[in-house]
Amino acid sequence: MKLIKFLGLGIIFGIILTKSEVVSWFRIYEMFQFQSFHMYGIIGSAVVLGAIGVYIMKRKNIKTYYKEALEIKDKEMQVARYLIGGSLFGLGWGLTGACPGPLFALLGYGYFPILIVIVGAVVGTFLYGVLRKYLPH
Repeated sequence: MKLIKFLGLGIIFGIILTKSEVVSWFRIYEMFQFQSFHMYGIIGSAVVLGAIGVYIMKRKNIKTYYKEALEIKDKEMQVARYLIGGSLFGLGWGLTGACPGPLFALLGYGYFPILIVIVGAVVGTFLYGVLRKYLPH
């Protein structure tokens, strides 16, 4: 029961995604056709807010939920890995019209065909775990 607040935050997040039309296939299509700034504005805002949030968490020595020190490790740039992964991610996003973030919001909205995409995302994540050691580092 003490984790119920996270369920509440998830529900609020889903409502925000739905009301801002981030879950709209039409808005995603517009973005990939470069016909509207709507999605770019939302994504850009999320990046800026995320960067500010990380900066504040580092500066204030914020602890995790388990009272551990928050540690964000630097990653080395791996161009091939990011090109392949980003291309697959974008292809999936373009084909399904759904980013992984709002999948459950779409399900909650009553769009039940999204279950096919959710199953595909779970299977893809599992396959990544199995094949990870063979992929570019």
